[in-house]
Amino acid sequence: MRTWAGNRARACRWAWAPLLGALVAATAGAGEPDVRRDAAVEAVAGVMPCVVNVATETIVAVRDPFEGLLRDFWDPYYQQQRPRTQYSLGSGVIIDEAGYVLTCEHVVRRASGIWVRLADEGGGKEYEAKRVAGSSRSDIAILRILAPSGTRFKAVRFAQEDDLLLGETVLALGNPFGLGGSVSRGILSSKSRRPPIQNQPLDLADWLQTDAAINPGSSGGPLVDLRGQLIGLNVAVYREGQGIGFAIPIKRVAEALSEVFSPELRQLWFGARVRPEGSGLRVAAVEADSPAQRAGLRPGDVVLGLDGKRPRGFIEFNQMLFAAGDKQPVNLLVDRNGARETVTLHLVPEASVFNAKLIRDKLGLSVQMLTPDLADQLNLPSTEGLLIAGVDRDSPASAVGLRRGHVILAVDGQAPDNLIAAARILYGKKKGEKVPLDILVQRQEGVFLIHQRVSVELATR
Repeated sequence: MRTWAGNRARACRWAWAPLLGALVAATAGAGEPDVRRDAAVEAVAGVMPCVVNVATETIVAVRDPFEGLLRDFWDPYYQQQRPRTQYSLGSGVIIDEAGYVLTCEHVVRRASGIWVRLADEGGGKEYEAKRVAGSSRSDIAILRILAPSGTRFKAVRFAQEDDLLLGETVLALGNPFGLGGSVSRGILSSKSRRPPIQNQPLDLADWLQTDAAINPGSSGGPLVDLRGQLIGLNVAVYREGQGIGFAIPIKRVAEALSEVFSPELRQLWFGARVRPEGSGLRVAAVEADSPAQRAGLRPGDVVLGLDGKRPRGFIEFNQMLFAAGDKQPVNLLVDRNGARETVTLHLVPEASVFNAKLIRDKLGLSVQMLTPDLADQLNLPSTEGLLIAGVDRDSPASAVGLRRGHVILAVDGQAPDNLIAAARILYGKKKGEKVPLDILVQRQEGVFLIHQRVSVELATR
């Protein structure tokens, strides 16, 4: 027979049971890892503070085909149509704590205003940004966040260029459809896809392919591995397929960065390509007989310091080289196969090596920059290219019929912007090596002046 005291005891046990169970569960789980916090979650937590949403404003001039007629009939009452403003959204990733942002060139091309918002701030403070550099060929652009002096941002780490595993898990972060910071997960489906060209098959170079969802607005966002390291820059989606997205691989990103941030932009010859890798800086290539080679730098060296100071990143390293200039040598501390070495480097002005004399020595041509006045005098259609001012007798140029007044449009398939660029292309060519040139030739046919583009091949001397 149940007594009141027994019932009360049982009631107390039932009342305390949920609390005791929760206490036991909490005690049992204390110190144990959260099973939900896997490598993907950790990678996202590390990278998301580096991701930005990019918004652009572009002023588009609109011209009414009847504007002239309307002005003639209605002036002064006619009001010209106002420019139209276009808005677009994209993504980016911070690559330097000073506020440099990597994104796609097509996201910010021709933008008259750019703003970025950190993806992890959930609608927080917005910053204005400016475009520092960009290339339509690589579809890579660099922005600089216009933040108060001293502001520091978290920067993404770069993966090793060739450390990619087919089938490994990858994460795409960005701002799809302007929804804000977003993450999708997939695998690395291919390491060698080329960007599609009209009327040509898709699988021709080096884009990464993934089934992680990449949508409009994701362009410029990072593709990362499970270490949270940048392996690519989201760039496109294949409309005809499901789960087929593309990213510019880290190798191409690093190449573009080394072109944008290098002493050569200040007309100083360094002669090495230093690229970000992980949290360090690796020497990727060294030009023959360059200041870098003469100093003793080798491909594979990891830069640890410059004049006793450790650069905080790839961009700061190049800024330190800029500051040193060609007036004084700098000491680089490098790690070479586990051993530390110091090399002394002295930059030299590019024009002292890459100039019209080098072009003449190689090809037997005297060339000069085309100015608007020269183009008008010679009836040339533009100032593009280098004007041939003279041809050496018995030179490779003379042998193929080049003469004064012809214009060099391209050297070895590249259109040089100036004498230095043309000389750089020729610098590494060995004696007897064939160099194709695209030449603009003009000839008179009756009363007409005909301009024709022709190709010739010269053997360097």
